Amino acid sequence: TPTYVSGLHPDRELPIIGRIAFGSLKNKLLILLPGALLLSAFAPWAITPLLMIGAAFLCFEGAEKLIESAHGDDEEIEEVTGDPAHIEAERIGGAIRTDLILSAEIMAIALAEVASEPFLTRSMILALVAIAITIGVYGLVGLIVKMDDIGLHMAERRDRGSQALGRALVHAMPKVMAALSTIGIAAMIWVGGGIIVHGLETFGFAAIGHFLHDVGAAAARAMPALGGVVEWTVGAVGAGLVGLAIGAVIVAVHHMLVRRH
Repeated sequence: TPTYVSGLHPDRELPIIGRIAFGSLKNKLLILLPGALLLSAFAPWAITPLLMIGAAFLCFEGAEKLIESAHGDDEEIEEVTGDPAHIEAERIGGAIRTDLILSAEIMAIALAEVASEPFLTRSMILALVAIAITIGVYGLVGLIVKMDDIGLHMAERRDRGSQALGRALVHAMPKVMAALSTIGIAAMIWVGGGIIVHGLETFGFAAIGHFLHDVGAAAARAMPALGGVVEWTVGAVGAGLVGLAIGAVIVAVHHMLVRRH
């Protein structure tokens, strides 16, 4: 999300993020929440397949970014030209459309956890999740975007400690952004793979899940002092490998179809 304000005037960064956050909240409360409630009432059997479809999209996104990174296809910084208001509107619209896809997966995950609750309870929990996720995510995005400005402000103070911390923040932010990008790619692949593995178990295809569990349990027994951490790590890595394999297949098929057209 911070890339949507790149190249624009710093004074417009927080207003743009605020408009994206408002659009995200409308997506969740006016589109996804009613859809989730209707789904849980009339087609609860569809929750798991929809989760798996969303998970496959996460795997695809993560694998594609990983492949692009391996080939050195780094995104270039877009040069901002033209009417700033028009550029802002385009970026905000694009961000809100992307948010709708990711928010749908978040709401589907939440719905799967509360599907057995009474209707009113489901409604309240999903609404609270929508609000909390939006405030948490876009509050963090706003902080990240303004962190370099905070660093510059601190660097201009007379106190040497503040100056040193401010300069450190300014120099650290490019590395922080790069690290967040890497973590985000890994998270998409891991979460997507994990959802698909659990979904397959729901439909009776439990071999992959059982294999990952058995490997994790064996690794935990080999290192009893860190048993729980080791078991979780092995499971997460295994889910990530499953997600990467699925994502790579989807990327290959997608690129093949694009070339044909």
